[in-house]
Amino acid sequence: MAAPGSAAPSRREQIRTVAARLFAAHGFHGVSIAELGAAVGVSGPALYRHFPGKEALLAELLIDISERLLEGGRARVDHRDARAALTDLVDFHVDFATREPDLIVVQDRDLANLPEDARRSVRRLQRTYVELWVDTLRRVHPGVVPDEARTVAHGVFGLLNSTPYAPAPATPTTGPGADTRVAVLRRMALAALDAAAA
Repeated sequence: MAAPGSAAPSRREQIRTVAARLFAAHGFHGVSIAELGAAVGVSGPALYRHFPGKEALLAELLIDISERLLEGGRARVDHRDARAALTDLVDFHVDFATREPDLIVVQDRDLANLPEDARRSVRRLQRTYVELWVDTLRRVHPGVVPDEARTVAHGVFGLLNSTPYAPAPATPTTGPGADTRVAVLRRMALAALDAAAA
């Protein structure tokens, strides 16, 4: 649902949101064009007005989230104190992991189903995003060598991107007693990054 005062999502955005949810639940090969169309209230063939096929839809989902992560990461490390930048990167990725669990599952499981060019684009964007973390971590802890910093960054991503596989929160996600996953993930990620200097 669109927030008050905001524009309603376009049909293309609706298709992307539904596709992420269905691909996460059933896998790329477990969802047909007809099922995608039915889930957004159009015929399967009508989807071809928006995407040339399922592969193109999957490619747009994964390239888009990779671009958004990189853009958001760059915004958080630019002209910042290194420690503040590292904390901002953690907060940014925690927010992504808790808001976009379907895309994490699709990325983990269905990257191999992308055409080669799209897969290379996703990998390139991901490597650049990792290097933002590596450079920022090494600014905070100059003694950490690049390979070790990459290992730490990937370990933190593994921790944060595990959220789709965790049990659903037993507490509300807003208001008093809200879901504490964000605070726990943030604390654990920062501790893991600082452990790199030990």
